[in-house]
Amino acid sequence: MSGALLGLAFGLGVALIVTSRRHSDTVVRPVRPEPQTWRSRVVARREDLIRRSGGSAASVAVTYAAQAGTAALAAVAALVVTGSLVLAAWAGLAGLFVVPMQLRRRARRRATELRDSWPDAVDSLAAAIRAGMSIPEAVEQLGAVGPEPLRAPVEVAMSSYRSSGRFDDSLLVLREELADPVADRVVEVLRMARATGGSDLGRVLRTFSDLLREEARLRAEMEARAGWTVNAARVAVAAPWLVLAMLATSSGVLEAYDSPGGALVLSVGAVVCLVAYRLMLRLGQVSGERRVMAP
Repeated sequence: MSGALLGLAFGLGVALIVTSRRHSDTVVRPVRPEPQTWRSRVVARREDLIRRSGGSAASVAVTYAAQAGTAALAAVAALVVTGSLVLAAWAGLAGLFVVPMQLRRRARRRATELRDSWPDAVDSLAAAIRAGMSIPEAVEQLGAVGPEPLRAPVEVAMSSYRSSGRFDDSLLVLREELADPVADRVVEVLRMARATGGSDLGRVLRTFSDLLREEARLRAEMEARAGWTVNAARVAVAAPWLVLAMLATSSGVLEAYDSPGGALVLSVGAVVCLVAYRLMLRLGQVSGERRVMAP
């Protein structure tokens, strides 16, 4: 009897070992995210640029179409004015950079407007909460009487709140509408206070407002000093091409630049100007704050 029990226990142990190995072989392993292709990275960067410039309604395809149209228009205009294929080709290549430059300029201007608006907005939130308003009421009041650059995004977020009743989701909508590092921090503070019921929210917001004012003042001074370098780079790059434009009124000069040697000179000059310009911009650039809480 004891031998039968021992054999049964041994067989059951072997069966369990075999079954466990089979299950271990069929365990679903975590799927690693596929690496992004260069195309998806380019599209993601353009989407981020559009969002930071405040043009969330514009699609990536529209901006690329506008970029191609600007390049074609610049090439045709240069060909009609100068009659030089080489100059027309370089004008078309320069036209490709017009739309991205405008988007970056709008993004910088919008970032400056938001940076100047956030101290007053945070003061408004702190005053509303100190007056006894709830956090959703304080945010809704910010959309009505707050700084102008914040009103439309706050109204979109509060519309989401009124339709869904989920304030946490509406704060996430606000964060994506603004696409701003300071907005990320304010939203996280409000979400945490909403979830935990912190009683020091008013004091935290007032301290945060003072820090934002000091940060805005220092960044404005740094950008003013960096602007000297950027303006010098633009003048230095534009000067030789303005001279070339004045010389282009002479047919002999155009014929010289249509030759292989002239085309080589133009190409080398354009590459040198582009590299030098990018280097000067990099040296004079004031690094912006990164969105560490973005999804």
